[in-house]
Amino acid sequence: MKLKEFLVGVLTGVAAGIVVNEAIHRIDKNVAADSVLSNVKDAFKKEGPIDGSWIVMKTEPFSNDVITMDVYRGGISRIKNGEVEQFEFAADAATGTVVELSKA
Repeated sequence: MKLKEFLVGVLTGVAAGIVVNEAIHRIDKNVAADSVLSNVKDAFKKEGPIDGSWIVMKTEPFSNDVITMDVYRGGISRIKNGEVEQFEFAADAATGTVVELSKA
């Protein structure tokens, strides 16, 4: 075997390894649902104490006519002026960014 053929084989193997590694790391890069809920709770706590919270651990598809993504659905409840306020949210599973928030 010539040195040139050997180096071509090594470089091909390295290139294939890099491509496979990138593909594996792109699969399921979602933020943990617990982390998303913690961040949403922290944001609500800036306005006052919260009473309860929940999040669905499995993602679901979400579309707003412009983009489509997988989201976590969850909710927060708090007591404000003696009354319970409930909010529901959808957060992008890949980034944890809240993409929808509504008062329930």
